[in-house]
Amino acid sequence: MSDEGWLADTRTSYDTVATNYADQVRNLLDETPCERMVLGLFADLVRATGAGPVADVGCGTGRITAYLHELGMAAFGIDLSPAMIQIARRDHPGLRFEVGSMTDLDLADASIAGLVAWYSLIHVPDDEIGSVLRHFRRVLRPGGPLLLSFHVGDESRLKTQGYGGHPMNVYVHRRQPDRVAAWLNDAGFKVEAQMTLSSAESTLGGILFARRQLDT
Repeated sequence: MSDEGWLADTRTSYDTVATNYADQVRNLLDETPCERMVLGLFADLVRATGAGPVADVGCGTGRITAYLHELGMAAFGIDLSPAMIQIARRDHPGLRFEVGSMTDLDLADASIAGLVAWYSLIHVPDDEIGSVLRHFRRVLRPGGPLLLSFHVGDESRLKTQGYGGHPMNVYVHRRQPDRVAAWLNDAGFKVEAQMTLSSAESTLGGILFARRQLDT
């Protein structure tokens, strides 16, 4: 795993806030019915392409992984922060959680049936996004669905504290859906749907459904 500056800062920041983060977001899906609908649609898309494992990349403390499991998915989580993974394993015993980076996924080619990155691209710099999306494509089966969520906007701001006032050092990147869709197209995905939502998850969140294009 690379220890580039932004990766190291992200890991350290979320290790620092992990306990408070878990407490603040643990029941967030109870307050966001539209997001539950989105995840339910993603589960339906996975079923339509056949059974198989589903990766929640940037899973944090595992709440999305656990919800996908409740929907019948063979879901597992990957996160950069060891402290986040420790809490995920504690809060969701029996589910699979691994420390790893979306910049270098330790998964076999075409080994997963679906992939979710739920507000987990928000700290990835623009010049790294293409590489991350190519990793997503590599590990997805041809035709496999991808679900991305992100904060919508045009700004990148340095976050110096959060989740109980603990110190952090991460940039939060807000992006326009059309820009993210263009990155997906360049990485070998076909975007099938996009929408925006305002809820407790984000003042304005972007949702993109895409599918790994078949090899030609």
